[in-house]
Amino acid sequence: MRLTLKIWRQAGPDVAGDFVTYQVDDVSGDMSFLEMLDVLNEQLNSEGKEPIAFDSDCREGICGMCGLMISGLAHGPEVTTTCQLHMRSFSDGDTITVEPWRADAFPIIRDLIVDRSAFDRIIQAGGFITVNTGAAPEAHSVPVPKANADRAFDSAKCIGCGACVAACPNASAMLFLGAKITHLGEVPQGQPERDSRVVKMVAQHDHEGFGGCTNIGECSAACPKEIPQDVISTLNKDLRTALRHGY
Repeated sequence: MRLTLKIWRQAGPDVAGDFVTYQVDDVSGDMSFLEMLDVLNEQLNSEGKEPIAFDSDCREGICGMCGLMISGLAHGPEVTTTCQLHMRSFSDGDTITVEPWRADAFPIIRDLIVDRSAFDRIIQAGGFITVNTGAAPEAHSVPVPKANADRAFDSAKCIGCGACVAACPNASAMLFLGAKITHLGEVPQGQPERDSRVVKMVAQHDHEGFGGCTNIGECSAACPKEIPQDVISTLNKDLRTALRHGY
C-alpha cells in the first residue's frame, strides 16, 4: 500500500505544533501501525530529518503506552491498542491523520507523546489498602463470591492507556477512575478505605483538569480492554455513600 500520513509535529510543550504530510510506500497489511511509523522514521533518518517521537513499550497490547488518535478515533478503527492495530485495516491510497491524545490533562511532551502522569497521581491519591504483608494467605481464607471476583478482574483489566479520555468530548477520566474504584470495591481487602479512597481519587481527578462524565459512552466504545460503562455507576454510588458518611 501507498499511504499519505498527516502527522502532528511539535518540538516541545511550549512551542506551537502543526500537521506535516508524509508519503509512505510499500506498506504491508501485516505491519502493525507502530511498525509502519518505524518505517517512516527510518525513511526520515535516511533523509537527515528529525524522526517522529511516539510512545511504545511492550507492543503486545499490555502496557497502554502506545495510544494515538488515528483519523479521529482513539487507537484507530479497531477496538484494540495502537500497537495491535494492523495496516490491513486501511486501504491503498488512504490519507491517515495521526495526533496525540487530545486532553488538557495530558499535555504534549513532543510530537505524539503526551504526559499521562495525571493517572499516576489519581492512583496515588487513593492511598493504600489495609492488608497484612508477608506470606501469601491461604487461598480460601477470605471467601469472595464469584460474581464479585469476576467483576473485580474485569475492572482490573484497565491498562491506563487514556483512550477513554481521548475519546470523551469532555476529556473525562471517569471510566479509568471507575475501573480503579470498582476492582478494589468488589473484594474484601478494598473495604476499610473504600469511602476515603473514592473521595480522594475523585478530588484528584478534578484537580488534574479532567472533565465530568455526561454518559455519552464514547469511553467504553473506545476502550481496548472493553471496560463496561457501569463502573462509572459504581463510582458515583460509592461517592454518594462516602459523602453521606461524612467524608
